[in-house]
Amino acid sequence: MQPPMSGRERPLRCFLIEDSALIRQNLQATLEELLGARVVGHAEDESAALQWLRNHPGEADVAVVDLFLRSGSGLEVLRHAPRGMQQPRLIVLSNYATLDMRRRCTALGADAVFDKSSELEELLAYCERLQDDERPAH
Repeated sequence: MQPPMSGRERPLRCFLIEDSALIRQNLQATLEELLGARVVGHAEDESAALQWLRNHPGEADVAVVDLFLRSGSGLEVLRHAPRGMQQPRLIVLSNYATLDMRRRCTALGADAVFDKSSELEELLAYCERLQDDERPAH
């Protein structure tokens, strides 16, 4: 059975920046099953994440960024991520989404910040709104 497409010509394309294989696999399954999204790649550290973002413009609609990575940090990914029309929205998903950290992430260019342990539904709703925004006008 095919997941719903929310009116899009293609599924929401997600790039995951997360060093925990278990969390990454669970997040991928959740995005694919509940939203019909497609994970186009992943990185476990800052350098691989930035390299992918620079080398694959237009290939992801969103990048889901954890703050603590195998090496480097999600904050540095936000600070150095390429910007522009071909670049994905940067969504932080972290266990450390305190008010201060949310402000820091937003100041560094995050489009949204969600807490891994308590705001997964909000993350899915945000991604669903992004899909709905892409619907062609009839």
